[in-house]
Amino acid sequence: MKILFNKIFYSTRLIVEKNYYILYNKIYRCGEIMEKIAIISDVHGNITALKAVFDDIEKRNIKRVFCLGDITAKLPNSDLVIDMIKEKCEVVLKGNCDEIISSPEIKKGRFWTRDRIGEKRAEYLYNLPVMYEFYLSGHLIRLFHSSPFSLSHIFNPMFKNINTKYKDIQISSPDKLFENTEFIGKTSDDKIPDMIGYGHLHTPNIFRWKNKTIFNPGSVGAPTEMLNDYEVDETSKFSTMASYIILEGEYDSKSLSGISINLVRVPYDIEKEIENLRKSDMPGKEDSIQMLRSAWPY
Repeated sequence: MKILFNKIFYSTRLIVEKNYYILYNKIYRCGEIMEKIAIISDVHGNITALKAVFDDIEKRNIKRVFCLGDITAKLPNSDLVIDMIKEKCEVVLKGNCDEIISSPEIKKGRFWTRDRIGEKRAEYLYNLPVMYEFYLSGHLIRLFHSSPFSLSHIFNPMFKNINTKYKDIQISSPDKLFENTEFIGKTSDDKIPDMIGYGHLHTPNIFRWKNKTIFNPGSVGAPTEMLNDYEVDETSKFSTMASYIILEGEYDSKSLSGISINLVRVPYDIEKEIENLRKSDMPGKEDSIQMLRSAWPY
């Protein structure tokens, strides 16, 4: 009986191990096809938030990270942020703050952040592209910092800028985001994208428009809520968390297949970043501190 039992047990173990191996290989092959891509934006020199977001990305075993720009300004460690972004991001686009800070015409002493990052990093920022596009599960996805017209135009589906300083660069219709323009190196002969991803707002959102999708990952380093004010209340903690987007699908595939978009919020040690700010001699730090604590859109 003991010999018979051992044979049955051994035979069963082989079947289980064989089936596990087959299942493992199917998962592995599926993993090669269904790939996750992290889309981050608007880090703004916040090294504490960036480390927390990259920790979250790594826990999810995501290998591709694309950054939509505005790596610099607002918070004190733009130099460290640039170095980490260069190391970990496959695609990095230029934001409006990056362009201003990195301009070759900027003289020493003009911007605190420019002096902090040095000329080599400034040159890196200045030469970043303004647009990137790729296929995911049959969808042509186009990424830029704010719009196909400039690095500063604003499309905000949640808040109108009619009576603000941004009124002249406001984009009123979502259709405009899908236009092929000279600024992004496109002509009327190029394909119109199926999905648009952009940053600049610091407030995340995902919505559908005329059979197309528009998403914004919000901000890693300076998240804001449009209707928040200078004061901190109990609900501010839900908006001060860093945010990013995860896309999942068949990377570089023009065949229509399953695709998903996931918004992720990541808590981080805000007081640690405030301590970094207080230790620096960066100007305007009090407003930045209040922004970190209240998600106030200054």
